[in-house]
Amino acid sequence: MVLQRIFRAVIMGPPGSGKGTVSARITKTFGLKHISSGDILRTNINAKTELGLLMKSCIDQGQLVPDDVMCRLILSDLRAMGQSSWLLDGFPRTVFQAEALDDAYSMDTVINLNVPFHTIKQRLTSRWTHLPSGRVYNVDFNPPKVLGLDDVTGEPLVQRDDDTPDTVTRRLKAYETQTEPVLEYYRSKGVLQIFSGTETNKIWPHVEAFLHRKLSSVKQKVA
Repeated sequence: MVLQRIFRAVIMGPPGSGKGTVSARITKTFGLKHISSGDILRTNINAKTELGLLMKSCIDQGQLVPDDVMCRLILSDLRAMGQSSWLLDGFPRTVFQAEALDDAYSMDTVINLNVPFHTIKQRLTSRWTHLPSGRVYNVDFNPPKVLGLDDVTGEPLVQRDDDTPDTVTRRLKAYETQTEPVLEYYRSKGVLQIFSGTETNKIWPHVEAFLHRKLSSVKQKVA
């Protein structure tokens, strides 16, 4: 799909909500550039930039990266992209960040994936990983041939600390506490669009149809 004018969107959703899959489908179907705050963070940390070193020291001490540092980092990347259409993933996470983004750019829409926590918990706690290769199995829908062992090497699978039930519950609660005010902020602006469900493949057609409608109305405004 060829865009007639610049289109900018944010995608939100808790870890394990299928955000990565939906983002990839949006960028492929609509030609938006996918901008992941996590990728930008990692790139800066690995490149040992001034902001990267600052963020690494925060992360190493178990602290959240300060809002102003995150804003400087993401906004400088967005500015470097010039007049592009993009889908922003992982930012903003606080109202301060949302306001800073609004000051710089006008958001066309904010997509929120609303997946029940018990579904996400089941999804994430069913994940087992072969650490040397990074192969991931899910005991519910992509199980290994032999329970607990990697299909290729026969080596044992482990459950990452991130995927243990206690950690997943903690992460989901932290996400909810942090992002609820951001959703409320975008709701008050009239740009929030919520998609609810338990399966990514069933949520996606609704997201796709919404964006087709949204982008065709954008074209008409331009015309």
